[in-house]
Amino acid sequence: MSQGNGNGMHPARAEADSPSARTPRFWPFKRAYYGWAVVLASFVASFGEVPVNGPVIGVFIRPMQDELGWSRGTIALGFMIGSIVGALSSGIVGWLVDRYGARLVVAIAGVLITVSLLGLSTIQEPWQFWVLFGLGRGAALSGVGIGTTVAVGKWFHRRRARMLAIKGIGHRTGQVVFPVFILGIMSVADWRMAFAASAGVAAMLITLPALLYLRKQPEDMGLMPDGATQSERLHELDSEVSWTLQEARRTRAFWLIVVFTVGTPFVLGATNLHLVANFQDRGLSDALAVSVLSVFAAVSALSMLPVGLLLEHMHVRHGAMLMTILLMASMLLISVADSYAEALLFAVLFGVTTSMRVIIETLLIANYFGPRSLGTIRGFARMWTVISTIGPVFGGFTRDITGTYTLTFLVFAAAAGLMFLAMLFATQPVKPDHRWNEDSFG
Repeated sequence: MSQGNGNGMHPARAEADSPSARTPRFWPFKRAYYGWAVVLASFVASFGEVPVNGPVIGVFIRPMQDELGWSRGTIALGFMIGSIVGALSSGIVGWLVDRYGARLVVAIAGVLITVSLLGLSTIQEPWQFWVLFGLGRGAALSGVGIGTTVAVGKWFHRRRARMLAIKGIGHRTGQVVFPVFILGIMSVADWRMAFAASAGVAAMLITLPALLYLRKQPEDMGLMPDGATQSERLHELDSEVSWTLQEARRTRAFWLIVVFTVGTPFVLGATNLHLVANFQDRGLSDALAVSVLSVFAAVSALSMLPVGLLLEHMHVRHGAMLMTILLMASMLLISVADSYAEALLFAVLFGVTTSMRVIIETLLIANYFGPRSLGTIRGFARMWTVISTIGPVFGGFTRDITGTYTLTFLVFAAAAGLMFLAMLFATQPVKPDHRWNEDSFG
């Protein structure tokens, strides 16, 4: 859709400073709303970061144990360190994205992930794994994760949920493709070569698209969110209120959202890491155990857009409550699943749950507190997930001690119940000079 300048500019300068004139030269669709370029770059970057995520690193656990003799807890400690780095850096990264935009933040994160994966192909000692994986995972969680979600959140308002869903499909598609890619490399080489090959993919899919296409916000290009006209945007602003971080922190809803935000990586992150190893322990072959991962990721990817559309027509708090119910059910199921059919049923439930999480965590901040300080508020809330980092290590050491993951998943089911209670009471806050009801927010 073509856009007018909408800023009172003198007609003689309109053509030279039109949105199309400010569109990056490598974007071929000059008449399309540029927000699509931001979504595409975010989709691709989310795909490329997957090798330092839990489900994919889980594929490396068995071969690394066989060669290096490390325990599950030792490997999970690297995952924990990466999560701590991501959590503690989220506050400053969120502020940087609000202040300067996501372009350089995501590009630098891509470089760090590439260096991390190359280094992981040469490791010999646990400390090397902890440092390198910690670097890569931290860059993915804060740099790519916050950078892309905030970028999409600023470029879209009415269609924010579906665009976050499209971005999330890139992440889940990567979780479908990368395990097969890694197993294929391991079949002809080894896990070290799989790390090196993943580094090349990350360099091409994160850093390059970010530099070419990510831009801070539509207003910088003479555009409006969703490609709206200026009059349409002014009408939307009547119902959209932006809070500062200081204002948000004074609300009950913010701290209940923090509880929810802490709970999701505690449960989902640890389950992602140990999923493949759990089903291998329960007697599934390596191929079948990895296929459960691929099915869950495929279900998550396929359900992402329908979930996004659904969340545009229901309050995000209700969506979060539904998500926690599905999460509790999936944790109870995986705690007893010992057949392939039960594993596939878990994969379906868990896949839908994770697709909801990808969208809901950002929507809770964006829809409750507005887009202006989205990165700063999202980053501050995410800093508290440093508490969540005990989840993967708890799972690894519990398995080392008890020989199974059963206790781990029962604890995670209880955590999902606590998340439900947090969302039950996290009603929409109202600024003193504004009024709206929950139904006005999709």
